[in-house]
Amino acid sequence: MVVSNTLSNALTSIYNNEIRRNNLAVIMPASKLIISVLRAMQKEGYIGEFEYIDDGRWGKIRVQLLGRVNNCGPITPRYSLNYREMINLPLYIRRYLPSKEIGIILVSTPKGVMSHKEAARSRLGGIALGYVY
Repeated sequence: MVVSNTLSNALTSIYNNEIRRNNLAVIMPASKLIISVLRAMQKEGYIGEFEYIDDGRWGKIRVQLLGRVNNCGPITPRYSLNYREMINLPLYIRRYLPSKEIGIILVSTPKGVMSHKEAARSRLGGIALGYVY
């Protein structure tokens, strides 16, 4: 199994299981980036608990779904954002969210992966990884 974009695979797996109304999603292969993205989603209330399962190969992540994800996906190519761009929500971020107050853009900052709202409060810039609403 060859996966070129593991983050895209993980977000697509969550979205597909939400559409099917499953309570659980299994993401494989696992990575540190995916775990930090899941922590940011959990902090915002989009998913429940998750656990890493070491299978001796790539690893798996079991995610509890709460039914709150309407859509999620990666942002490709990954745009770099500065602090002022996150406050004003530039056009390419508006493309991914349905409204200004609905959803989050997942941003990789020097302090870790967080939502664009939290990054703007912390006055941090970063790279846009994905969106969730």
